This record gives sequence, structure tokens and C-alpha cells, in this order.
Amino acid sequence: AMEVIWWGRERRKLSSRELFVLTYGALVAQLCKDYEKDEDVNTFLDRMGYGIGVRLIDDFLARSAVKKCRSYSETADMIAQVAFKMYLGVTPSVSCSNTAGNEFSLILDKNPLVDFVEELPAERASLCYCNLLCGVIRGALEMVHLAAEVTFLQDRLKGDAVTEIGITFLRKAEDRKHKRNK
Repeated sequence: AMEVIWWGRERRKLSSRELFVLTYGALVAQLCKDYEKDEDVNTFLDRMGYGIGVRLIDDFLARSAVKKCRSYSETADMIAQVAFKMYLGVTPSVSCSNTAGNEFSLILDKNPLVDFVEELPAERASLCYCNLLCGVIRGALEMVHLAAEVTFLQDRLKGDAVTEIGITFLRKAEDRKHKRNK
């Protein structure tokens, strides 16, 4: 779907992704006005992303027709190679961060959510501008019974060389439920 907007003096068609990126920037700007603390904005973005991820997984599974992943490594690859490509048009590289095989890094050379952002203001140094992505990943994983901690490890907006999202897979969600019921 394309939207037509006026960009300066010229009329331009925007893709859904571009429209989302512009809208997301406006959302983050408004949250920064509404909340004094960066931690509150980060929490809000994570919660919002979680809600999106919980709903987006159905669309992802229907559109991608992927099979059930058999390992954390397959799951991390699926997130990077299929989900990120499908929804954001980029494919992060994946690396395993530990010998247990449950910690992975998604490394984005290009982060489309910051296409129209040059830098964070100095007073917003602890803002995690793209924290929505962490919540989306966490929410989607939880819906397929995989509990995970998802955090930003590096961020180009904060001067790092790349943007890196860390995913630590915890016990399977159904294992936790079983232990609580006993």
C-alpha cells in the first residue's frame, strides 16, 4: 500500500515501511514530551512492542508458511532472515554469543527505524529509541512458547559501530507453567 504525501514542494509516494518509520518517530517524540525519564519511555516502547509481537506472530506464521524451529539457533535465524526481511526490509546477521547456545545477537548494519533520525539529544542519552523492536520479538516468541529476554546491546544512535539486539532464550514457557502447577 502506498500513501501519497507532500514532501517539501514535491509530491511523493511512501511505502508502508516509510510511513511506519515516520509515524514511529512522531510517536517517540510525543512519548519524550509525555515522560520525563528515558526509562519510562523505554518501558512504554517495550510494552507497546510486546503487544504488537503477540498479534504479529499470527500474520508472520500465515504469510511465511515456516515450519516449527527445532533449536534456538534456527529460531534466531528465522527472526533475522524471514521476519526482519518481511516487515522491515533488512536482514540482520546472527551470531551465537555463548557455548550453551541460548544467547544470540542480531546485528543490523542498517536500522530502518532510524532512517529519519540523525542523533539523540544529549538530554536523552539513555533513551532506547528502537526499544519497540525488543518488545515485538519478545511478544512473538512468547506466543510460540519461547520465553526470552531481548535487549539492545549496541546502538548506532548512541555512537556504536552497529545496532545489536541481544536475545537470550530462557526456559520454554510451557516448562515454567508445569513447574508452577506442581
